[in-house]
Amino acid sequence: MAVTPNNNSDENFVYYNGRKLRKGFTTGTTATAATVAALRTVLNQEPQSTVTVKAANGKVAIFDVEQTDFDKQSASCGIRKDGGDDQDATHGTLIFATVTLRKDNKITLDGGKGVGRVTKEGLANKPGMPAINPTPWRVITEAARKELGDDRGADIVISVPEGERIAKLTYNPKLGIVGGISILGTSGVVTPMSEESWKHSISIEMNIHRKRGDDTLVLVPGNYGEDFAKENLKVPGEKIVQMSNFVGYVLHEVQRLGFKKLLIVGDLGKMIKVSGGIFSTHSKDADARAEIMVANLALLGNVPTEFLREIYGSLTTISMIKKIDEAGYQAVYQLIVDKIKLRAEKLLAHREPRVEIDAVIFSRESGFLAATKPVAELQKEWGQ
Repeated sequence: MAVTPNNNSDENFVYYNGRKLRKGFTTGTTATAATVAALRTVLNQEPQSTVTVKAANGKVAIFDVEQTDFDKQSASCGIRKDGGDDQDATHGTLIFATVTLRKDNKITLDGGKGVGRVTKEGLANKPGMPAINPTPWRVITEAARKELGDDRGADIVISVPEGERIAKLTYNPKLGIVGGISILGTSGVVTPMSEESWKHSISIEMNIHRKRGDDTLVLVPGNYGEDFAKENLKVPGEKIVQMSNFVGYVLHEVQRLGFKKLLIVGDLGKMIKVSGGIFSTHSKDADARAEIMVANLALLGNVPTEFLREIYGSLTTISMIKKIDEAGYQAVYQLIVDKIKLRAEKLLAHREPRVEIDAVIFSRESGFLAATKPVAELQKEWGQ
């Protein structure tokens, strides 16, 4: 576990939904600590048990050095990433820095085994470079210069033995980063339950689409939406981006990045919220599914009040759909999908460029429910 000089201070914690969660440190800060430990080991010819470094935001972090190997010219140190109470895919992973002293004063930095390589335009690093983001790149090299002084240099290689396996659990495959994880961190500190890094990853993925010339995009909340788009609408996977619950954020990014045409495909349980103007669809933010469904059923006209009460008392959209289908009120789905389109367009109405938007809703149990255009037309526009 990484610690700080004032480990019990409130600044080391964040409160989320009433829970007190401990902050941690990024892969970038961990790689910096491993680099400093390796340099001190080779320069002093003595293993380091702990190492103290500053994260990108200046926060002091103290790490245990778990593995060390060295000789007269090089050293390798491994330090375990401590993400605090944010249990992401890289939490607990050993990150190594191997340093080799040079005869000049140049410092080089590269990625070794388990650190990904960039293959697509649109990321901060160019294709061919290791996936070590600019902030950790700067912090690692600055820390190395401080240890080496002005007259000495070193080649630094960051490696993550489990990185290739872990990368499959991250966004890297979609971002065109192959062979391992990324060394990340804008602040150097991990805030548990932070949505910002997740949003940032989605923006990066969308930017890759634009860099390769795409001006159309298919957005889905998650895997179910992606599967439906592929199987029922014949949409190629390379056209699809998962937006999670961040519908409003991603819609604004669509417009900022200059996409002209958008198709939203999602399960009714998520997308019914958007039809009511709720653009963050996580249950912690809002859940008005029953209210929205009842309002739209009432707008159909001639729907008995008792039936509306029954729908309002339903615990899930699955049970609502079953009752609606049995009663023959399937026309409500068209009202809802048209409002998803309307709400999304109104959100973006006051800025340029104009984005043409269509939407499709489905149920995992009963399949297709409704779309703003005929399915055959959507398949022709968006399919293989």
